[in-house]
Amino acid sequence: METTDKKSAAAGTVGVLITILGGCLWGFSGACGQYLFENKGVTAGWLVPVRLTTAGSLMLIYFIIREKRRALRIWKNGRDVIDILIYGLAGLMLCQYTYFATIELSNAGTATVIQYIFPVIVLLIICIQERRKPRALELLGLFLAIAGIFLIATHGDPRTMAISKEALVTGLVSAGAVVIYNMQPKRLMRYYPTPYLLAWGMTVGGIVLSALFKPWQYTFRVDAGFVGAFCGVVFLGTIVAFSLYMQGVKLIGPARASLYACVEPIGATVLSAVWLRVPFQTVDLIGFAFIIAMIVILAYADLKKGTPA
Repeated sequence: METTDKKSAAAGTVGVLITILGGCLWGFSGACGQYLFENKGVTAGWLVPVRLTTAGSLMLIYFIIREKRRALRIWKNGRDVIDILIYGLAGLMLCQYTYFATIELSNAGTATVIQYIFPVIVLLIICIQERRKPRALELLGLFLAIAGIFLIATHGDPRTMAISKEALVTGLVSAGAVVIYNMQPKRLMRYYPTPYLLAWGMTVGGIVLSALFKPWQYTFRVDAGFVGAFCGVVFLGTIVAFSLYMQGVKLIGPARASLYACVEPIGATVLSAVWLRVPFQTVDLIGFAFIIAMIVILAYADLKKGTPA
């Protein structure tokens, strides 16, 4: 029994560490995207389709080598086809494009923090589904989210906008798309591994975005900084980060994983300020702190309800 407990504790520790690392890599990915936008002339219309297509294709190649014909099995059932198209287009594609568009319009820290109000949207949907009012902790989280967005968008003065309306709108759309990305594929997850769904979702989204933005028509000066930042977005921030996070979910459960993954907005904000010299004001940091506190409170509320870990 003691050996089993030690193994369980060790697995929990590993789960926490790799979940935190995955969140940090997501934050690093956003900062790398901002670097490409500001220093290399890259746009979200080029970066996102290339990111999704590259990462999705590499993951698909892995499944094709590993499972051969079974790699195509999701396309043999009509309902699965509809679900994977919704997941890939309304979830992954919309989420990734609007997130990086928000970075392009503002910065990685602001874009990531705005996107992280998605737990509040999920909470409201759950309350409607369960026909109940939000509980005390949930109401506190809702208040913090609204207050945080208000401070980030207006710096406390409702007569002015501290960020562009376009950045605010795309950021909020990104948060909504994360909700679709998290909730829509639940049925598919009963039949297919999550990395398999990610591979097809990214590939589908990347192909559609490529048809819209034609990234092959863009030309950039490719140097070490370009290659490093691109690899940070595609490999570290996509393939490695998603793999680490999903393994963390397996080891410590979704509620705890979402709690530790809140290092993403912290990491993105720190990198934006230190690496990319974004001048955040005190009121911005207060707004960021409110939203991060909201994430922690809602994750704690999930754990308190007895969410499996």
